[in-house]
Amino acid sequence: MDVPTLAESLSNPTSFQRVFRVVADLLAPQDCFVCGGASGGDAVCPACLAELPRQPELACPVCALPTPGGAVCGHCLNAPPAFDATRALFSYAFPVDRMVQALKYHHRLALARFFADGLQRMPASGGVDLLLPMPLHVQRLRRRGFNQAVEIARPLARAWGLPLELAAVRRERDVPAQAGLARAARIANLRGAFRCERPLAGLHVLVVDDVMTTGASLNELARTLKRQGAARVENLVLARTP
Repeated sequence: MDVPTLAESLSNPTSFQRVFRVVADLLAPQDCFVCGGASGGDAVCPACLAELPRQPELACPVCALPTPGGAVCGHCLNAPPAFDATRALFSYAFPVDRMVQALKYHHRLALARFFADGLQRMPASGGVDLLLPMPLHVQRLRRRGFNQAVEIARPLARAWGLPLELAAVRRERDVPAQAGLARAARIANLRGAFRCERPLAGLHVLVVDDVMTTGASLNELARTLKRQGAARVENLVLARTP
């Protein structure tokens, strides 16, 4: 991978955003998370980036599950969720699953910037008023030390010039891990999990999260936001479970 010179970085707005990572790479070269080879200052080298499992283009516009022709899936037709749309960057498969886990549980924060860069290159959703990272319960936030959704949403908010809302929504209960639970159990587990005290009348809210499995957490959050008057709630997620 060609590394841009400092002059090239300063003259090109896109390259300028990467100048600090270029300098950091010169001082402390970073290996590709996937293959361990030289990555030119990025979390993933170009060869591995090309092989990552991208989300299929033809997917349900509501829940992002693959569908013939990109039509709305049967589940969203029969039981429409509280959110209005979902876009995903990757499928939650190897090695993206390991990358997400490394970010969340091993503090590989360089991956947050990598994911944010990928989401930023996706087609923009027009008319968004507010960016809202999926909140963590305060106890889980203390244990982990950071909220991965916030780390991904910050650079997006700066790049898109959108307000980043970090205080309006609280996670009221530290819900047990959802992995392994059936859809009905996930939904029951999450009832009343969020509290929002900010009026959102007429606002278009974009929720940022890392992984969408059944969508139960995102659905409950969207329900909470719409009770406060949000006109539209969309999800922007790193990875969608097949």
